Amino acid sequence: MKVLVVGAGIGGLTTALSLHAAGIDARVIDRVQRLHPLGVGINLLPHATGALAELGLHDTLAAQGVATSELVHYDKFGNEIWREPRGIAAGHSWPQYSLHRGRLQALLLDAVLGRLGPGAVRTGHRFTAATQEDRRVQVTVEDHTTGTTAHLAADVVIGADGLHSGVRAHLYPDEGRPRWNGIRMWRGVATTAPFLSGTSMLMAGSNHAAKLVAYPLTTATPGDDEVLVNWVAEVRMAQDAQGEAEWTRTGRLDDVLPHYRDWRIAGLDAAAVLSSSEPLLEYPMVDRDPLPRWSFDRITLLGDAAHPMYPVGSNGGSQAILDARAVAAGLAGTADPVAGLAAYESARRESANAVVLANRDIPMDRTLRTVAERAPAGFDRIQDVLSEAELRAIGDGYRRTSATR
Repeated sequence: MKVLVVGAGIGGLTTALSLHAAGIDARVIDRVQRLHPLGVGINLLPHATGALAELGLHDTLAAQGVATSELVHYDKFGNEIWREPRGIAAGHSWPQYSLHRGRLQALLLDAVLGRLGPGAVRTGHRFTAATQEDRRVQVTVEDHTTGTTAHLAADVVIGADGLHSGVRAHLYPDEGRPRWNGIRMWRGVATTAPFLSGTSMLMAGSNHAAKLVAYPLTTATPGDDEVLVNWVAEVRMAQDAQGEAEWTRTGRLDDVLPHYRDWRIAGLDAAAVLSSSEPLLEYPMVDRDPLPRWSFDRITLLGDAAHPMYPVGSNGGSQAILDARAVAAGLAGTADPVAGLAAYESARRESANAVVLANRDIPMDRTLRTVAERAPAGFDRIQDVLSEAELRAIGDGYRRTSATR
């Protein structure tokens, strides 16, 4: 069985490694001419860490990331609302890791090239169309290196080419643009003094107005009093301000800084962190409606191509890794590729779509908005603002959006 994976992101590269481990021939194509370490930070939840450990990547992953120990939420004045342990501290078998997305992609790429061979990934090849024949798929690609059209044959095609998936557009040509929820995100990395435990993820505010997320990508070492911190600023905007959903789009500091100028949370000066970040990326919070079907005979979808979701539960990349492991298991379990893809979809589509809808609901944000309404000038004790049931609702919301299946 020969499988063509479209897209060399986290999902596509993990798929190639998983197929290879299952004894299935896999090749990857990507439309970019050169794979650069793009993006900023990413969180891998324990279920994704365990899946990568099955591929023998845990030691490399641990060397690149920070094992997150807790999540702490504050109001914009720095008053603590809620906290809970994460990863090993929460009783999971594997850590939750925070690391640079580019480093994660690079370690996956190195593993693919080392295990599958230097020709396993072809860059500069953009998927344009596919024709299913009786026992194979003919794929048409634009070869940006030669400026010509090429044709590739495979037994199975897996579209792992992200939010703007060419494979998804081929299967659903009338779908249209991604859905925007009115929130714009600015992202960046900066060096700053360690905050809280040094392995804590910090959240402040709410998506009703403005929210800040920050977590370290490195740990402090003796004699070094700074760490690299990833931050995400989320601001609700006018509905006509969506802009293009491109991860590499550069944003303007003046558009985001006024929302955070006076925020000082757990020793973190939000304005200073935002101001010292270069580049600063801007992106609308978008997803797509859940699909009723991913697989069409020998073609299927995976990761953001199948189920793009809001980054509410730090689960997008983790869900793509689970997809990768499941599609390899499905194909390895049968000699019939169509049956293998059907098994994969049966295992993954319903649960992944449920996470999409849970993230769209942003359940924990209703309680956080209540804090802002009841205590607009801050508070001394959160118990004076929220009941025990309301506090539990925050944790319940995070668990819904951090599903492990």
